[in-house]
Amino acid sequence: MGDEPPTYEAEPTTLPVVDPEELRDLVPDTVLEGARYGTLTLRAASLRGDSARYRGEPRRDALLAVRFGIGDSALVLVAVASGQPAAPGVHRVARELCEWIAEAVGRNQARLTEDIHTANRGALSSGLHRLTDRAYGRLRAGATVRGLAPADHTASVRCLLLPAHPACRTRVFFGVGDGGLFRLRDGVWQDLEPAGGEQDTAGGPVLGYGGGRPSAQQPPHPPNPPYAQADPSSAAPTDPDPDPDTAPAHGPFRFRASVARPGDTLLLCSAGLAEPLRGEAALADRLAERWDSAEAPGLAAFLADAQTGVKGYADDRTAAAVWEA
Repeated sequence: MGDEPPTYEAEPTTLPVVDPEELRDLVPDTVLEGARYGTLTLRAASLRGDSARYRGEPRRDALLAVRFGIGDSALVLVAVASGQPAAPGVHRVARELCEWIAEAVGRNQARLTEDIHTANRGALSSGLHRLTDRAYGRLRAGATVRGLAPADHTASVRCLLLPAHPACRTRVFFGVGDGGLFRLRDGVWQDLEPAGGEQDTAGGPVLGYGGGRPSAQQPPHPPNPPYAQADPSSAAPTDPDPDPDTAPAHGPFRFRASVARPGDTLLLCSAGLAEPLRGEAALADRLAERWDSAEAPGLAAFLADAQTGVKGYADDRTAAAVWEA
């Protein structure tokens, strides 16, 4: 897409250098995930950017898709994280952040599922805010142990909570930092990115595509959250900043709960895809044409769409899309 072809080759060239003592630290070039529950179909992909492929650098983006519980009471979490550019070990930071949030969500799965089914948005917002802050507290503790600046030992993270029950179409987004949240409805992209610090944006305005992201705001002090007592990490001694009202260093907390309609496609993505989607109309048009369908594409087709090249955009890309039957 664009006036000129992308700068880098479309396929991987150089493998990252690896320490023989740290082989568990390897990051695959590309990850694919997919699932179907009730009325929703999930497709997710994370791929190394063309620039990182050319330079032999590891993928900084992390993708985690997990299910907690069984049957109609199950809850699916999709977490996407992006490490800081040019910082050491950022791929580990992104993966750890996804895992820590997943641990907290899993421990509180029953209560979270109940709050989603009953549309208890206040409890969801405040509780998820606290769980997210605790994960960032662990990152800050890790930076201190390693003698790193907290600003270098952090990552953006964005998450979706998807209930498996077919009668519940509530979709919950939360996160911190850069990226995008979009909805494809009736062939038109809508930018759903909530302003930082909003405790309930379910009824807030929806920006038209291309309107830019809202300006960041400082988050207000949330009420005492419902999930803290059930979360052992809330009292973890590794958290150097036990104040839950302290915003993560990477940016304000963002939250949105929305009700999906049949035919919607909800897209959560890292900045590597959000930026070209906002900045190159041809890419937005192509993905709208490809994804505005009743059936979700297969994994291979979704990957091909997600890695569509755009001149001037060569960062890692991670995308998770939900098709509503």
